[in-house]
Amino acid sequence: MELRINRRALVGLGVAAALTASSFALLRTDTGSASSHREAPAIAGDPRNDNTDTYAFVSPDKPGTVTLLANWIPFEEPQGGPNFYSFDTKSRYNIKIDNDGDADPDITYQWTFRDEDRAGTNTFLYNNGPVTSLNDANLLYRQHYTLKVITAKGTKTLIQDGIVAPSNVGAASMPDYGTLRAQAIKGLPGGGKTFAGQADDPFFLDLRVFDLLYGGNLSEVGQDTLKGYSVHTLAVQVPAEELALKGDAKRNPVIGVWSTTDKWSPKGYAQVSRLGQALVNEVVVPRGLKDTFNSLPPIKDADIPAVVKRVTDPEVARLLESIYGIKAPATPRNDLVEIFLTGIAKGNGPIKADLNSQTLNKDAGKLRPSEMLRLNMSVPPAKDPNRLGVLGGDLQGYPNGRRLADDVVDISLQAVAGAAQTGKLVPGLTDKVDSNDRPFLQSFPYVALPGNVAVNQQK
Repeated sequence: MELRINRRALVGLGVAAALTASSFALLRTDTGSASSHREAPAIAGDPRNDNTDTYAFVSPDKPGTVTLLANWIPFEEPQGGPNFYSFDTKSRYNIKIDNDGDADPDITYQWTFRDEDRAGTNTFLYNNGPVTSLNDANLLYRQHYTLKVITAKGTKTLIQDGIVAPSNVGAASMPDYGTLRAQAIKGLPGGGKTFAGQADDPFFLDLRVFDLLYGGNLSEVGQDTLKGYSVHTLAVQVPAEELALKGDAKRNPVIGVWSTTDKWSPKGYAQVSRLGQALVNEVVVPRGLKDTFNSLPPIKDADIPAVVKRVTDPEVARLLESIYGIKAPATPRNDLVEIFLTGIAKGNGPIKADLNSQTLNKDAGKLRPSEMLRLNMSVPPAKDPNRLGVLGGDLQGYPNGRRLADDVVDISLQAVAGAAQTGKLVPGLTDKVDSNDRPFLQSFPYVALPGNVAVNQQK
């Protein structure tokens, strides 16, 4: 696929991406939390089912493959024992892909879990000696998982009895956690890989944004508020052809991705959490619809006028003008509808670029507007990735999918300041948190190893 995007179009893409979701978060003045951590009233009380972030990117070290990664369980404190963190055995955890644009999943990777608890009534400990392997007898509690892939052809079991990488209890208990991580990576049929286990939370930002936008004068910046916290990660890395419509990644390179949690009750499974683009439910969706949004499939998004209006006439732009005196962009923001519901393509709206809409797939049918993270798998990994993604001229970055190192906070701040119209970044408009506190890994699953130092001791 030929990508013809000039510099002005690049900047426009950055604005549209940011304002769809991330920038709404940056400019709220009420209480909030990072990404989709505790984003709705009901899920805030059910952390094991709380989906925090979703990522989709062409694998930098294996460009013929795509990595899909989602996190759950926000704010895991490393010293949160004796009952350390685990997936819910009564839930189904999903990463879903729509490759034809109808807003229904064409492919679903689904994990379910079971507990193996050998502590019984003998001890309160998670482990009773150093743990040097996933099968070490000293590890008294471990989780096993089954991974299935669901398509129109049926359901196929990919992993029958995988083992989840445990919580990182500490240096005495787990002297070489990297070995445990490596053992938790499993091969998939067809040459793919999968991983389930604890990881350092890859999202980075200064959450003092909620104190009147960094103190009202950008004096409260530079502190990664998520430093030291962990999450639980589920990830797959598969050939692009396995995700593409009709198995043809050249004719049909664009996919839409989102993740969900289905929780069991006496009435059956019900979706309780959903995440595509970052920060949507916290700050785009009004409080009265947050729990409902978590329960809805993307196919119903376009039928919610209250949400659509908050995109075309964003409150956040008015807040930017009132606090910092920066004139808000004119409304209605039809470019936001393009990025938020349809993906970016010349035929979808005012952004004159073909990037990541399923309408670019030659075999796609009629597009159903819906919120999801869209990725053009034909865009190769950048040799020198720019943390500002498309806004920085890097088409492989956010909002074309989302990489771990994409700085969605700074992208959003610059976008709402009008960078799309001026072509210039506003000096000093940043939270001064440009990267994660722990370096990401160079190979699958890329997320950093979880820490074992209490957050209140982080330096």
